[in-house]
Amino acid sequence: MSKVVFEKTKGLTNKEFSYCPGCTHGIIHRLVAEVLEELDILDRTIGISPVGCSVTNYEFFNCDMQQAAHGRAPAVATGIKRVRPDNIVFSYQGDGDLASIGTAEIVHAAHRSENITVIFINNGIYGMTGGQMAPTTLVGQKTTTSPYGRDEKHCGKPIKISELLSAVPGATFIERVSVHNPAHVRKAKKAIKKAFEVQIAGKGFSLVEFISTCPVNWGMKPQDALNWAEENMIAYYPLGNFRTPEEDDK
Repeated sequence: MSKVVFEKTKGLTNKEFSYCPGCTHGIIHRLVAEVLEELDILDRTIGISPVGCSVTNYEFFNCDMQQAAHGRAPAVATGIKRVRPDNIVFSYQGDGDLASIGTAEIVHAAHRSENITVIFINNGIYGMTGGQMAPTTLVGQKTTTSPYGRDEKHCGKPIKISELLSAVPGATFIERVSVHNPAHVRKAKKAIKKAFEVQIAGKGFSLVEFISTCPVNWGMKPQDALNWAEENMIAYYPLGNFRTPEEDDK
């Protein structure tokens, strides 16, 4: 008799992902869903969908979901968590959503130490709307609105959200991870679990930033995009933990 060694998590629906080939949204979705199932919190979790490539993730996560306006997911999550404190609330946001139009919302949610969890996807570009330059686009990186590469003199350097939020007193857990290979996928899952455990324990704001890829708008094959992320994105956005509850307990 054959033995089942792996099966699809109950945290995902049977809806087929709508993402482009090589996009790492699907990997990150699965990790979040697995953690929700393994922590046995799936039936009391409420997720907030963003505006961007993952705008329809309410069709993929097998838990209650709420759509938010562009950049406003932390504000919506705050409202839900405050009226339903026993629920587990998370937002899932891209860099255009969180690091551009939603900068004020994410900073103030962290400053208030709202007891929510944020899943932040950083692929350095506006993926859904045509590949424009994002706040996270690397210096020299070409996009549809920076065809000669991002110019630091005109646009400044890319914003580092994890470093920024780690300096906010209300932030409890901040970590940057990647999913460019299996070893880092496993590390990423541990970070997600820790972030939700912080919320379960009522310790305040947590965020996990993912270095992700956008092969189509980067103009690369999927494997080349993974290699480029490792060699270029991670070189500027170093992986690691930037804030832990243990630091605040000292």
